[in-house]
Amino acid sequence: MTIAIQCAIPQELAVLRAELDCRDSVEIAHLRFDHGTLFGRDVVLVGTGIGKVNTAMVATLLIDRFKATTIVFSGVAGGLDPDLAIGDVVIAEKLLQHDFGWFEAEELKVYQAGHLPFFNATEKFGFDLKSATRARIASALEGIELPAMKAEASGGAPRAPKVVFGTVLSGDQYVNCETTRGRLFQTHGGRAVEMEGAALAQVAEMHDVEWVVVRALSDLAGTESRFDFNDFVDAVSASSARIMERILPVL
Repeated sequence: MTIAIQCAIPQELAVLRAELDCRDSVEIAHLRFDHGTLFGRDVVLVGTGIGKVNTAMVATLLIDRFKATTIVFSGVAGGLDPDLAIGDVVIAEKLLQHDFGWFEAEELKVYQAGHLPFFNATEKFGFDLKSATRARIASALEGIELPAMKAEASGGAPRAPKVVFGTVLSGDQYVNCETTRGRLFQTHGGRAVEMEGAALAQVAEMHDVEWVVVRALSDLAGTESRFDFNDFVDAVSASSARIMERILPVL
């Protein structure tokens, strides 16, 4: 049974690649797929690139060519929930594409990816983590302590990051806007926003493959997010890797 791990950006990938006991590598579509052992599990590790198209393409390759039975996306995200701070980790129990749907009266009506209400309608909205998988992950993470973030991340004294489950939103836009951050949280209940996870879930579910998405908050998706991202991406990428160390054995 092979577990595949996708990362979007080099900082996310570098931490896990440093831990990987790599046996062989292959290049496909200008991407490097490393096969080896990570935290005791047989894995294929790949840097996907940013966005939903890249993620879907790589997920399909991992399933078709590498026979992946579970695909994990490990990386960073922007925080939407005001109760969360930079460094906190959100594990997706629901994923949805916040930029898929149709426009009406100058407003985007978000709908299930791959469907429209007037064509191939569905009552499904989003992609849900299997309850048994959620339970195993929660048990594996019980008592985990992540390195404290420096004071600049919290606006005060250094604080230990927390790990939560929740809805994660995916879209092909980097959110650097307080108004949009508030709207995404209020409209969809998203605790974090990123650019890949729901596309992975869409492909995985079509192939009856399990998915897991782990996101450490590198910024808070507001007007300063592009600066926070650069300041904290390395630290929170390391936190994502520590999460992976705990959950890989139970996947």
